[in-house]
Amino acid sequence: MEQDGTDPDERWLTAALHAAFLLLLGGAVTRLLTHGPAGGFRTAWVLALFLAFGALYLFGRLRAPGPRHGERPSVRHLVWLGAVLGLWLVLLALEPSATWCTMPLLFTGLHRLPVRLAVPLAAALVALVVVSEVRVSTGEFNPNLVIAPVALGTVATAVLVHSRRQTTRQRLLIDDLVRARGELAATERHAGILAERQRLSAEIHDILAQSLSSQQMLLRAAQRHWRTAPDTAHAHVEAAAAASERALAEVRRFVRDLSPLDLAEGSLVQALRGLAEPDGAAGPAVEFRLDAVPGSPGPLPGPVEATLLRVTQQALANAREHAEADRVVVTLTCLEDEDRVTVDIADDGRGFDLRRQPPRGRSSGHRGQGLPAMRMRARQAGGELTVESAPEEGTVVTISVPSAENPGPETS
Repeated sequence: MEQDGTDPDERWLTAALHAAFLLLLGGAVTRLLTHGPAGGFRTAWVLALFLAFGALYLFGRLRAPGPRHGERPSVRHLVWLGAVLGLWLVLLALEPSATWCTMPLLFTGLHRLPVRLAVPLAAALVALVVVSEVRVSTGEFNPNLVIAPVALGTVATAVLVHSRRQTTRQRLLIDDLVRARGELAATERHAGILAERQRLSAEIHDILAQSLSSQQMLLRAAQRHWRTAPDTAHAHVEAAAAASERALAEVRRFVRDLSPLDLAEGSLVQALRGLAEPDGAAGPAVEFRLDAVPGSPGPLPGPVEATLLRVTQQALANAREHAEADRVVVTLTCLEDEDRVTVDIADDGRGFDLRRQPPRGRSSGHRGQGLPAMRMRARQAGGELTVESAPEEGTVVTISVPSAENPGPETS
Protein backbone atom coordinates (compact mmCIF):
# COMPACT_ATOMS: atom_id res chain seq x y z
CA MET A 1 0.00 0.00 0.00
CA GLU A 2 1.17 3.51 -0.78
CA GLN A 3 1.09 6.24 1.79
CA ASP A 4 -0.28 8.80 -0.60
CA GLY A 5 -3.79 7.75 0.43
CA THR A 6 -4.84 6.52 -2.96
CA ASP A 7 -5.79 3.10 -1.56
CA PRO A 8 -9.08 2.99 0.41
CA ASP A 9 -7.83 0.26 2.77
CA GLU A 10 -4.73 2.32 3.49
CA ARG A 11 -6.77 5.40 4.36
CA TRP A 12 -9.09 3.35 6.57
CA LEU A 13 -6.22 1.74 8.51
CA THR A 14 -4.42 5.06 8.97
CA ALA A 15 -7.59 6.72 10.23
CA ALA A 16 -8.22 3.82 12.63
CA LEU A 17 -4.69 4.09 14.07
CA HIS A 18 -5.05 7.82 14.61
CA ALA A 19 -8.46 7.42 16.23
CA ALA A 20 -7.21 4.64 18.53
CA PHE A 21 -4.21 6.72 19.58
CA LEU A 22 -6.32 9.77 20.36
CA LEU A 23 -8.88 7.72 22.31
CA LEU A 24 -6.25 5.94 24.40
CA LEU A 25 -4.34 9.15 24.94
CA GLY A 26 -7.59 10.78 26.11
CA GLY A 27 -8.19 7.83 28.44
CA ALA A 28 -4.71 8.16 29.92
CA VAL A 29 -5.17 11.90 30.49
CA THR A 30 -8.60 11.31 32.07
CA ARG A 31 -7.15 8.74 34.46
CA LEU A 32 -4.36 11.15 35.38
CA LEU A 33 -6.86 13.86 36.20
CA THR A 34 -9.29 11.60 38.12
CA HIS A 35 -6.97 9.18 39.91
CA GLY A 36 -3.71 11.05 40.08
CA PRO A 37 -2.52 13.33 42.88
CA ALA A 38 -4.88 16.22 43.31
CA GLY A 39 -3.29 19.37 41.91
CA GLY A 40 0.41 19.97 42.32
CA PHE A 41 3.30 20.62 40.02
CA ARG A 42 3.83 16.95 39.13
CA THR A 43 0.32 16.51 37.74
CA ALA A 44 0.63 19.66 35.62
CA TRP A 45 4.02 18.53 34.37
CA VAL A 46 2.78 15.02 33.41
CA LEU A 47 -0.28 16.54 31.73
CA ALA A 48 1.99 18.81 29.68
CA LEU A 49 4.06 15.78 28.67
CA PHE A 50 0.91 13.95 27.58
CA LEU A 51 -0.17 16.89 25.45
CA ALA A 52 3.32 17.23 23.97
CA PHE A 53 3.31 13.49 23.29
CA GLY A 54 0.03 13.74 21.38
CA ALA A 55 1.15 16.83 19.45
CA LEU A 56 4.46 15.18 18.52
CA TYR A 57 2.63 12.07 17.30
CA LEU A 58 0.23 14.01 15.08
CA PHE A 59 2.94 16.41 13.86
CA GLY A 60 5.14 13.51 12.81
CA ARG A 61 2.35 11.87 10.86
CA LEU A 62 2.18 15.00 8.72
CA ARG A 63 5.83 16.08 8.53
CA ALA A 64 7.68 12.76 8.84
CA PRO A 65 5.57 10.21 6.94
CA GLY A 66 6.52 6.58 6.98
CA PRO A 67 8.20 4.84 4.07
CA ARG A 68 6.27 3.56 1.09
CA HIS A 69 6.02 -0.16 0.65
CA GLY A 70 9.40 -1.63 -0.26
CA GLU A 71 11.32 1.57 0.57
CA ARG A 72 13.71 2.25 3.42
CA PRO A 73 12.47 4.64 6.14
CA SER A 74 13.80 8.16 5.90
CA VAL A 75 16.05 9.67 8.53
CA ARG A 76 13.33 12.15 9.44
CA HIS A 77 10.84 9.35 10.10
CA LEU A 78 13.31 7.41 12.25
CA VAL A 79 14.15 10.55 14.26
CA TRP A 80 10.45 11.24 14.80
CA LEU A 81 9.76 7.65 15.83
CA GLY A 82 12.70 7.74 18.25
CA ALA A 83 11.44 11.02 19.77
CA VAL A 84 7.93 9.63 20.22
CA LEU A 85 9.21 6.46 21.86
CA GLY A 86 11.58 8.45 24.11
CA LEU A 87 8.79 10.71 25.30
CA TRP A 88 6.57 7.69 25.82
CA LEU A 89 9.27 6.07 28.01
CA VAL A 90 9.37 9.20 30.20
CA LEU A 91 5.58 9.12 30.55
CA LEU A 92 5.67 5.39 31.25
CA ALA A 93 8.03 6.03 34.16
CA LEU A 94 5.83 8.82 35.55
CA GLU A 95 2.29 7.62 34.79
CA PRO A 96 1.31 3.90 34.44
CA SER A 97 -1.70 4.80 32.25
CA ALA A 98 0.75 5.66 29.46
CA THR A 99 0.90 1.91 28.76
CA TRP A 100 -2.48 2.27 27.07
CA CYS A 101 -0.81 4.08 24.18
CA THR A 102 1.40 1.09 23.46
CA MET A 103 -0.88 -0.57 20.92
CA PRO A 104 -1.12 2.38 18.48
CA LEU A 105 2.65 2.83 18.70
CA LEU A 106 3.09 -0.88 18.13
CA PHE A 107 0.92 -0.80 15.04
CA THR A 108 2.60 2.37 13.80
CA GLY A 109 6.02 0.76 13.90
CA LEU A 110 4.93 -2.52 12.38
CA HIS A 111 2.76 -0.89 9.74
CA ARG A 112 5.48 1.25 8.19
CA LEU A 113 8.90 -0.07 9.16
CA PRO A 114 10.57 -3.03 7.46
CA VAL A 115 10.02 -6.33 9.20
CA ARG A 116 13.65 -6.56 10.35
CA LEU A 117 13.14 -3.32 12.31
CA ALA A 118 9.48 -3.69 13.23
CA VAL A 119 9.75 -7.03 15.05
CA PRO A 120 12.55 -5.96 17.45
CA LEU A 121 10.67 -2.72 18.12
CA ALA A 122 7.49 -4.64 18.95
CA ALA A 123 9.42 -6.93 21.29
CA ALA A 124 10.98 -3.95 23.07
CA LEU A 125 7.62 -2.21 23.49
CA VAL A 126 5.99 -5.34 24.91
CA ALA A 127 8.89 -5.85 27.33
CA LEU A 128 8.60 -2.26 28.56
CA VAL A 129 4.88 -2.65 29.10
CA VAL A 130 5.43 -5.84 31.13
CA VAL A 131 8.08 -4.15 33.27
CA SER A 132 5.84 -1.13 33.87
CA GLU A 133 2.83 -3.27 34.80
CA VAL A 134 4.85 -5.42 37.19
CA ARG A 135 6.47 -2.33 38.75
CA VAL A 136 3.22 -0.65 39.69
CA SER A 137 1.32 -3.80 40.66
CA THR A 138 0.38 -4.34 44.31
CA GLY A 139 -0.57 -7.43 46.24
CA GLU A 140 0.06 -10.93 44.97
CA PHE A 141 1.72 -11.40 41.59
CA ASN A 142 -0.78 -11.63 38.71
CA PRO A 143 0.51 -13.76 35.81
CA ASN A 144 -1.77 -11.93 33.39
CA LEU A 145 0.37 -8.85 33.81
CA VAL A 146 3.05 -10.72 31.84
CA ILE A 147 1.01 -13.10 29.70
CA ALA A 148 -1.57 -10.61 28.38
CA PRO A 149 0.88 -8.03 26.92
CA VAL A 150 3.04 -10.77 25.42
CA ALA A 151 0.03 -12.51 23.88
CA LEU A 152 -1.42 -9.30 22.45
CA GLY A 153 1.95 -8.19 21.13
CA THR A 154 2.56 -11.58 19.53
CA VAL A 155 -0.83 -11.62 17.83
CA ALA A 156 -0.45 -8.05 16.58
CA THR A 157 3.04 -8.77 15.28
CA ALA A 158 2.00 -11.99 13.55
CA VAL A 159 -1.06 -10.41 11.91
CA LEU A 160 0.74 -7.37 10.61
CA VAL A 161 3.83 -9.25 9.45
CA HIS A 162 1.57 -11.69 7.61
CA SER A 163 -0.29 -8.73 6.09
CA ARG A 164 2.99 -7.18 4.94
CA ARG A 165 4.09 -10.41 3.31
CA GLN A 166 0.71 -10.85 1.65
CA THR A 167 1.01 -7.33 0.30
CA THR A 168 4.46 -8.10 -1.04
CA ARG A 169 3.22 -11.22 -2.80
CA GLN A 170 0.26 -9.34 -4.24
CA ARG A 171 2.56 -6.65 -5.56
CA LEU A 172 4.75 -9.26 -7.20
CA LEU A 173 1.68 -10.84 -8.80
CA ILE A 174 0.46 -7.44 -9.99
CA ASP A 175 3.88 -6.65 -11.44
CA ASP A 176 3.89 -10.00 -13.23
CA LEU A 177 0.40 -9.33 -14.53
CA VAL A 178 1.33 -5.86 -15.79
CA ARG A 179 4.45 -7.25 -17.43
CA ALA A 180 2.48 -10.09 -19.02
CA ARG A 181 -0.13 -7.65 -20.32
CA GLY A 182 2.63 -5.51 -21.79
CA GLU A 183 4.20 -8.50 -23.47
CA LEU A 184 0.79 -9.62 -24.78
CA ALA A 185 0.10 -6.15 -26.16
CA ALA A 186 3.52 -6.11 -27.84
CA THR A 187 2.87 -9.56 -29.32
CA GLU A 188 -0.54 -8.49 -30.60
CA ARG A 189 0.97 -5.36 -32.15
CA HIS A 190 3.66 -7.47 -33.79
CA ALA A 191 1.07 -9.94 -35.07
CA GLY A 192 -1.00 -7.05 -36.40
CA ILE A 193 2.02 -5.64 -38.19
CA LEU A 194 2.80 -9.01 -39.75
CA ALA A 195 -0.83 -9.47 -40.82
CA GLU A 196 -0.89 -6.02 -42.39
CA ARG A 197 2.38 -6.74 -44.17
CA GLN A 198 0.92 -9.94 -45.55
CA ARG A 199 -2.20 -8.10 -46.67
CA LEU A 200 -0.18 -5.37 -48.38
CA SER A 201 2.11 -7.95 -49.96
CA ALA A 202 -0.85 -9.86 -51.34
CA GLU A 203 -2.52 -6.70 -52.65
CA ILE A 204 0.66 -5.45 -54.31
CA HIS A 205 1.23 -8.86 -55.82
CA ASP A 206 -2.32 -9.07 -57.16
CA ILE A 207 -2.36 -5.51 -58.49
CA LEU A 208 1.16 -5.01 -59.80
CA ALA A 209 2.78 -8.38 -60.33
CA GLN A 210 -0.07 -9.79 -62.42
CA SER A 211 -0.42 -6.58 -64.42
CA LEU A 212 3.31 -6.37 -65.09
CA SER A 213 3.37 -10.01 -66.13
CA SER A 214 0.54 -9.39 -68.61
CA GLN A 215 2.26 -6.28 -69.94
CA GLN A 216 5.51 -8.20 -70.34
CA MET A 217 3.81 -10.87 -72.43
CA LEU A 218 2.10 -8.26 -74.59
CA LEU A 219 5.30 -6.32 -75.17
CA ARG A 220 7.24 -9.47 -76.05
CA ALA A 221 4.51 -10.42 -78.48
CA ALA A 222 4.74 -6.93 -79.97
CA GLN A 223 8.50 -7.30 -80.28
CA ARG A 224 8.12 -10.56 -82.20
CA HIS A 225 5.69 -9.00 -84.68
CA TRP A 226 7.33 -5.59 -84.86
CA ARG A 227 8.75 -6.12 -88.37
CA THR A 228 6.53 -8.82 -89.80
CA ALA A 229 3.12 -7.56 -88.60
CA PRO A 230 3.31 -3.92 -87.49
CA ASP A 231 -0.44 -3.63 -86.96
CA THR A 232 -0.48 -6.65 -84.66
CA ALA A 233 2.52 -5.31 -82.75
CA HIS A 234 0.83 -1.93 -82.40
CA ALA A 235 -2.29 -3.62 -81.03
CA HIS A 236 -0.19 -5.47 -78.45
CA VAL A 237 1.45 -2.21 -77.37
CA GLU A 238 -1.93 -0.54 -76.99
CA ALA A 239 -3.17 -3.50 -74.93
CA ALA A 240 -0.08 -3.23 -72.71
CA ALA A 241 -0.71 0.51 -72.25
CA ALA A 242 -4.34 -0.19 -71.33
CA ALA A 243 -3.22 -2.80 -68.80
CA SER A 244 -0.77 -0.29 -67.35
CA GLU A 245 -3.50 2.35 -66.99
CA ARG A 246 -5.79 -0.15 -65.33
CA ALA A 247 -3.06 -1.20 -62.89
CA LEU A 248 -2.41 2.45 -62.06
CA ALA A 249 -6.12 2.97 -61.33
CA GLU A 250 -6.11 -0.15 -59.13
CA VAL A 251 -3.12 1.15 -57.17
CA ARG A 252 -4.82 4.48 -56.59
CA ARG A 253 -7.97 2.76 -55.36
CA PHE A 254 -5.89 0.51 -53.13
CA VAL A 255 -4.17 3.53 -51.58
CA ARG A 256 -7.64 4.94 -50.83
CA ASP A 257 -8.65 1.50 -49.44
CA LEU A 258 -11.42 1.04 -51.98
CA SER A 259 -12.73 -2.10 -53.62
CA PRO A 260 -11.11 -3.48 -56.80
CA LEU A 261 -11.83 -1.48 -59.92
CA ASP A 262 -13.66 -4.39 -61.60
CA LEU A 263 -16.11 -4.59 -58.68
CA ALA A 264 -16.57 -0.84 -58.57
CA GLU A 265 -17.70 -0.90 -62.22
CA GLY A 266 -20.05 -3.90 -61.88
CA SER A 267 -21.10 -7.00 -59.98
CA LEU A 268 -19.01 -10.01 -59.07
CA VAL A 269 -20.52 -11.99 -61.95
CA GLN A 270 -19.60 -9.23 -64.39
CA ALA A 271 -16.08 -9.00 -62.98
CA LEU A 272 -15.51 -12.77 -63.29
CA ARG A 273 -17.03 -12.81 -66.75
CA GLY A 274 -14.70 -9.99 -67.70
CA LEU A 275 -11.72 -12.14 -66.77
CA ALA A 276 -12.80 -14.58 -69.47
CA GLU A 277 -12.71 -11.95 -72.20
CA PRO A 278 -9.60 -12.13 -74.42
CA ASP A 279 -7.14 -9.29 -73.93
CA GLY A 280 -4.76 -10.06 -76.77
CA ALA A 281 -2.08 -11.57 -74.57
CA ALA A 282 -0.81 -15.07 -75.08
CA GLY A 283 -2.38 -17.56 -72.70
CA PRO A 284 -5.12 -20.10 -72.25
CA ALA A 285 -8.70 -19.57 -73.35
CA VAL A 286 -10.86 -18.73 -70.32
CA GLU A 287 -14.50 -19.75 -70.01
CA PHE A 288 -16.85 -18.47 -67.31
CA ARG A 289 -19.78 -20.49 -65.99
CA LEU A 290 -22.46 -19.50 -63.49
CA ASP A 291 -24.14 -22.25 -61.48
CA ALA A 292 -26.94 -20.47 -59.62
CA VAL A 293 -30.66 -19.88 -59.68
CA PRO A 294 -31.81 -16.79 -61.58
CA GLY A 295 -31.02 -13.63 -59.68
CA SER A 296 -28.23 -15.25 -57.70
CA PRO A 297 -25.86 -14.42 -56.29
CA GLY A 298 -27.37 -11.35 -54.73
CA PRO A 299 -25.34 -8.45 -53.37
CA LEU A 300 -22.41 -9.77 -51.35
CA PRO A 301 -20.27 -7.93 -48.79
CA GLY A 302 -17.42 -6.03 -50.41
CA PRO A 303 -14.63 -8.03 -48.72
CA VAL A 304 -16.22 -11.33 -49.85
CA GLU A 305 -16.44 -10.21 -53.49
CA ALA A 306 -12.90 -8.82 -53.37
CA THR A 307 -11.57 -12.10 -51.98
CA LEU A 308 -13.26 -14.21 -54.68
CA LEU A 309 -12.08 -11.88 -57.44
CA ARG A 310 -8.48 -11.66 -56.23
CA VAL A 311 -8.13 -15.41 -55.76
CA THR A 312 -9.57 -16.01 -59.23
CA GLN A 313 -7.14 -13.49 -60.74
CA GLN A 314 -4.22 -15.17 -58.99
CA ALA A 315 -5.30 -18.65 -60.10
CA LEU A 316 -5.61 -17.45 -63.71
CA ALA A 317 -2.17 -15.83 -63.48
CA ASN A 318 -0.70 -19.13 -62.25
CA ALA A 319 -2.41 -21.02 -65.08
CA ARG A 320 -1.07 -18.55 -67.61
CA GLU A 321 2.48 -18.24 -66.27
CA HIS A 322 3.27 -21.71 -64.91
CA ALA A 323 0.73 -24.34 -65.96
CA GLU A 324 1.11 -23.97 -69.76
CA ALA A 325 -2.63 -24.57 -69.96
CA ASP A 326 -4.70 -24.29 -73.12
CA ARG A 327 -8.05 -23.85 -71.40
CA VAL A 328 -9.31 -22.63 -68.03
CA VAL A 329 -12.88 -22.84 -66.74
CA VAL A 330 -14.03 -20.46 -63.99
CA THR A 331 -17.24 -21.58 -62.27
CA LEU A 332 -19.16 -19.44 -59.78
CA THR A 333 -21.53 -21.56 -57.67
CA CYS A 334 -24.21 -20.08 -55.44
CA LEU A 335 -26.91 -22.56 -54.44
CA GLU A 336 -30.20 -21.40 -52.97
CA ASP A 337 -30.07 -23.69 -49.91
CA GLU A 338 -26.48 -22.88 -48.98
CA ASP A 339 -24.99 -19.83 -47.33
CA ARG A 340 -21.67 -20.10 -49.12
CA VAL A 341 -20.31 -18.90 -52.44
CA THR A 342 -17.78 -21.02 -54.28
CA VAL A 343 -15.48 -20.35 -57.21
CA ASP A 344 -13.66 -23.17 -59.01
CA ILE A 345 -10.76 -22.44 -61.36
CA ALA A 346 -9.86 -25.56 -63.36
CA ASP A 347 -7.12 -25.69 -66.00
CA ASP A 348 -5.80 -28.46 -68.28
CA GLY A 349 -2.16 -27.59 -67.70
CA ARG A 350 0.75 -29.71 -66.66
CA GLY A 351 -0.22 -29.74 -62.97
CA PHE A 352 2.18 -30.44 -60.13
CA ASP A 353 2.83 -32.76 -57.23
CA LEU A 354 1.00 -31.50 -54.15
CA ARG A 355 3.38 -33.39 -51.88
CA ARG A 356 6.20 -31.11 -53.00
CA GLN A 357 4.38 -27.89 -52.18
CA PRO A 358 6.13 -25.51 -49.76
CA PRO A 359 4.94 -25.37 -46.15
CA ARG A 360 1.80 -23.39 -45.55
CA GLY A 361 2.43 -19.68 -45.27
CA ARG A 362 5.70 -19.73 -47.23
CA SER A 363 6.26 -18.68 -50.79
CA SER A 364 7.63 -21.01 -53.42
CA GLY A 365 10.63 -19.32 -54.86
CA HIS A 366 10.01 -17.70 -58.21
CA ARG A 367 6.26 -18.16 -57.85
CA GLY A 368 6.18 -15.39 -55.26
CA GLN A 369 3.01 -15.12 -53.20
CA GLY A 370 0.96 -17.71 -55.12
CA LEU A 371 -0.94 -20.27 -53.10
CA PRO A 372 0.04 -18.91 -49.63
CA ALA A 373 -1.48 -15.52 -50.47
CA MET A 374 -4.64 -17.19 -51.80
CA ARG A 375 -4.98 -19.28 -48.64
CA MET A 376 -4.46 -16.20 -46.49
CA ARG A 377 -7.22 -14.34 -48.33
CA ALA A 378 -9.59 -17.27 -47.90
CA ARG A 379 -8.90 -17.47 -44.14
CA GLN A 380 -9.41 -13.74 -43.70
CA ALA A 381 -12.81 -14.04 -45.36
CA GLY A 382 -13.74 -16.93 -43.06
CA GLY A 383 -13.54 -19.50 -45.86
CA GLU A 384 -11.17 -22.13 -47.15
CA LEU A 385 -9.14 -22.81 -50.25
CA THR A 386 -8.36 -26.25 -51.63
CA VAL A 387 -6.09 -27.31 -54.45
CA GLU A 388 -6.33 -30.52 -56.45
CA SER A 389 -3.57 -31.34 -58.89
CA ALA A 390 -1.33 -34.06 -60.24
CA PRO A 391 1.47 -34.02 -62.82
CA GLU A 392 0.08 -33.74 -66.39
CA GLU A 393 -3.52 -33.79 -65.11
CA GLY A 394 -4.21 -30.11 -64.62
CA THR A 395 -5.10 -28.16 -61.52
CA VAL A 396 -8.36 -27.21 -59.78
CA VAL A 397 -8.33 -24.35 -57.28
CA THR A 398 -11.51 -24.01 -55.19
CA ILE A 399 -12.33 -21.18 -52.81
CA SER A 400 -15.49 -21.28 -50.69
CA VAL A 401 -16.47 -18.41 -48.43
CA PRO A 402 -19.60 -17.49 -46.42
CA SER A 403 -22.01 -15.26 -48.27
CA ALA A 404 -22.12 -13.01 -45.18
CA GLU A 405 -19.09 -11.00 -44.13
CA ASN A 406 -16.79 -12.67 -41.63
CA PRO A 407 -16.59 -10.74 -38.32
CA GLY A 408 -12.82 -10.87 -38.31
CA PRO A 409 -9.84 -12.66 -39.83
CA GLU A 410 -8.96 -16.04 -38.46
CA THR A 411 -5.58 -16.67 -36.99
CA SER A 412 -3.52 -19.70 -37.68
